[in-house]
Amino acid sequence: MFLGAGSRPIPVMTSFPKDAPRRRPWILAGAVAWLAFASQAASQNPRPAKGPSPDTPEFHLARGHEDLKNNRYVQAEGEFRAALALDPRLTVRARFPLAVTLFNLQEREEARKQFEAVRAETGDDPNVNYYLGRLDLMQRNLDSAIRNLTIASSKPPFPDTAYYLGYAYLKKSDLASAEKWLKKAAELAPRDSRVHERLGALYQAMGRKEDADKAFALASELHQQDVMATQQAPDCGRSLDTLPLEQARVVCQKLLDREDLGKLVSLGTLYGRHGDYQEALEPFRLAAQLDPDSYEMHYNLGLTCFRLKHYAEARDALQKAVVLRPDVFEVNAPLGAALYALGEDQAAYSVLDHANRLRPENADISRLLSQLALRLAIQTIQKHDTARARQYLVRASQARPDDPEPHRRLAELYEAEGNHAEAGRERGQATRLGSR
Repeated sequence: MFLGAGSRPIPVMTSFPKDAPRRRPWILAGAVAWLAFASQAASQNPRPAKGPSPDTPEFHLARGHEDLKNNRYVQAEGEFRAALALDPRLTVRARFPLAVTLFNLQEREEARKQFEAVRAETGDDPNVNYYLGRLDLMQRNLDSAIRNLTIASSKPPFPDTAYYLGYAYLKKSDLASAEKWLKKAAELAPRDSRVHERLGALYQAMGRKEDADKAFALASELHQQDVMATQQAPDCGRSLDTLPLEQARVVCQKLLDREDLGKLVSLGTLYGRHGDYQEALEPFRLAAQLDPDSYEMHYNLGLTCFRLKHYAEARDALQKAVVLRPDVFEVNAPLGAALYALGEDQAAYSVLDHANRLRPENADISRLLSQLALRLAIQTIQKHDTARARQYLVRASQARPDDPEPHRRLAELYEAEGNHAEAGRERGQATRLGSR
């Protein structure tokens, strides 16, 4: 199948990705993070026997914790700041949950400031160092991330501590340490696709192709198994099956939780399976922001943009996916097609050539590669670069062995060079193919 992009036919990817990412099996950094850490401070400012009075620290703390528990981060921030304004000594009970709230609001610099203030008073603590390590990792400060996450791993506040430590070592190219911690993460959370995806990247970097392929395959399987693992997903699916889109959207938007990767991917996948690609765009964009080093996130976003003919955004997302998984046909094919639609012919040729070698039997990519190679051959002939033109024409004939056109062009090229024998052979081949 093809869809138009100006004068250029672009192949449609006909199946929505089946290996969409799964929801995390553990609690993400959020509402309950402060509980273990704050328990040590019960004597710092004990709660009264009766409910707290308004305009007291206890009143704002109670409301702030309730907001945090229910992911109402903006409201929680206001409550914790109000408590600190009344009593700046509430380092653990108010400043730490404030920092966690800011972390979830993506206010990274302010979150770091608050976490550092807590650490200045309490010293190194696994709960605080866990978040500081994650902030370091986001900002590519790998040495600090490893230090903080190593401290956190002494008494891990979350099961994913080992994952983030292994990931930091992977980014630093310390492959032996990365393997140690990612294997530990796989033991702690064997059904978490992120762990296996990172193990795949690790084994790929180590040249262990068979192990990498197994890890990537398991990650995709886990994505597929758990993509619908949210309470609201079945209701959304039924609504999309039975109701007009405007009515179904009211039900489905309950899944639009900016901090829950599983819900976001489930929502995008549900919309995509029903052909509502415009609706799938926002959840997939948010998912790619939450997990920027995941091949699956960028692939989902890129393919959705491609279907909507948003070729520039599709190119950007798919290029990130290709960096992570360079030898996957399913991402190289739409990337090459998007580059072709944007008129980036040299880049498109390189990607389409690779995609064709990965899967030469795919007729759409073979046709597109041959068409582009012919165009580039004509351009290089006009620049009197006959050697390069010959390479393009030979590649066009390899991509589509039954097409006589590359052989006609080669015959003309050889004739212009005075190589009459080769010109005759190419003309004969063109005639034979043309008569079929």
